[in-house]
Amino acid sequence: MSICHPHNLAEPLPSGGRYGVRVRVRSSDPFKNLVGEDWTREHWFETREERDEWLENMSSRYIYFRPGDRPTLDYEKIEREEKS
Repeated sequence: MSICHPHNLAEPLPSGGRYGVRVRVRSSDPFKNLVGEDWTREHWFETREERDEWLENMSSRYIYFRPGDRPTLDYEKIEREEKS
């Protein structure tokens, strides 16, 4: 699925780097009906620290959540093989 309004991204999605996060939508989230049950995105970073900072920020409660709202995305830390 392409981005409907690319101007909503303040910066391009990271694509290089060795340390990543795979994002998946939970089966209980109605968003899966729009993007499909197999929807995933990967975000890549140069260092573990960058990745971990991003992950902590994205997986926490959003400032605009209503009381009782919870994040409905699953995050998985991933790494690329080091090139020999």
